[in-house]
Amino acid sequence: MASWLGITQAQLSRVENGPPLVHLDRLAHWAALLRIPAGHLWFHVVDGERVCGSRSAPQAIPGIKGPDESRRMLLAGIAAVAAGAGLLGGATASGSRRVGTADVARLNAVLDLYRSVDYECGGGVLYQEVARFAESVYRMLDWSHPTSLTPQLVAAVAAARQVAGWTALDAGRHSDAQRHFVAGERAALAADDGSLTAMIRYSQAKQLQHLRHNRDALATLQLARGQLGSQAMPAVKALILGAEAASLASLGNYAAADRALGEASSQFERIHPDREPGWMAFYDRGELLAQYGRVYRDKARQDKKHGSAAVRYVADAIAAFGPGNVRSSALNEVGLCSALFLADEPEQALDVGRRVLRQAEGISSARVIDRVANLRRDMARHRELPEVATFAQDLAALRARV
Repeated sequence: MASWLGITQAQLSRVENGPPLVHLDRLAHWAALLRIPAGHLWFHVVDGERVCGSRSAPQAIPGIKGPDESRRMLLAGIAAVAAGAGLLGGATASGSRRVGTADVARLNAVLDLYRSVDYECGGGVLYQEVARFAESVYRMLDWSHPTSLTPQLVAAVAAARQVAGWTALDAGRHSDAQRHFVAGERAALAADDGSLTAMIRYSQAKQLQHLRHNRDALATLQLARGQLGSQAMPAVKALILGAEAASLASLGNYAAADRALGEASSQFERIHPDREPGWMAFYDRGELLAQYGRVYRDKARQDKKHGSAAVRYVADAIAAFGPGNVRSSALNEVGLCSALFLADEPEQALDVGRRVLRQAEGISSARVIDRVANLRRDMARHRELPEVATFAQDLAALRARV
C-alpha cells in the first residue's frame, strides 16, 4: 500500500495510527465524489457526516453481476487510491497543492495499476476511468511545482495519455484514441523523452495496423525508430522492429520482414529489465514470438508451406505469455486458429476457435472481437465442411451481439 501511494512505510503507519477523524472525513468526501457503493466501505456516510462502522463483506452492486462486478470493484479501488493520493480533483485542488516528486511517483503507480487491468480485462471496461484520470493529470501542469520537476510531470502526462489512447483503441473508440495519442506525443516530445515518444508512436502504428493502413503504420514506426537516437533501449527497439516486420509482411515485403524480425530478436537478447522503462514491463518473449506468428501467417496466405511455422510460433508465444497478460493470450489464440486453418488443420482450428469464442465474451476488447470476426478470411478454403459453416455462423452471432 505504501508503494502504491508513493510514501514510506513509516508515513503509512502514521496515517493508520494518527487522528482518525480528519482522515475519515477526507475518505468520506472522496467516497461521495467517486460514488463508491456503501457496501465497499469500512465506514458509513450518512447525510454528509462520517459514521464509523465495522468492516463488512463487499456487497453486490445492483444490476452488475459476475466478472463485471469484480472489475468495477477493482476500478473503484484504483480510483480511491488516486483520490487518496490527491491526484483527482483538478482545478479545485490546485490552489492548495504543490506537486512534488512523491506525487509523480504516485501518479505513475496508479498508471501501472490501470495498465495491469488493461492487460487482464481489456480497454473497454476501463477507458472512461483512464480518460478521466488522464485529464486530471493534465490539469496538474497548472499546479504549483518546482521547475526542476516539470520534465518528469510532463512525461507523466504523456504516459497517462498513452494509456488513455491505448484503452480507447482497445475499446474501438478510434477518434478518442487518436486524440489521446496526439496529445501524448506532444507531451513526450516536450519532456524530451525519446523512449516514451517512440512508445506512443508504436501505439499509433498499432491502431493503423488494426485499421489495415499498413503503409502509414510502417512510416510511423520507422519515424519512431529513426528518432530514438542514443536514448534507445533494447526492449523499445525490439518492440518497434517487431511491429515493423508485421507491417512489412502485410505489404508483401517478406525479405524485409525477416530482416526486421532478426534485428528484433538481436535487440531482445540484449534486454536487461532493470534498465528498461517501467512501462515496458509487459514486453516479453511472447510479444516477440507473436510478431513472428503474424509474419508467418501472412506468408502462409501466399504459400501454405509456411502454415506449420506460423502454428509453431503462435503456440510458442501463447506458452510464453505471463498469467496476467490475458488479452495478448486471447489475441494469439485467435492467431493460432488462423494459422491452423492456413496449415490445413481445420479440426484443430475449430477446437481453438470455439475456445476463442468463449474467451472473447469475457474480455472487454473490441480488438479481440474484430480479430475473431476476421477469422472468416482464413477459413475460406475449408468452408465446404459443415463444422466450418457452423463456426462461421457462430462468428456472425458474436459480431451481432457486440
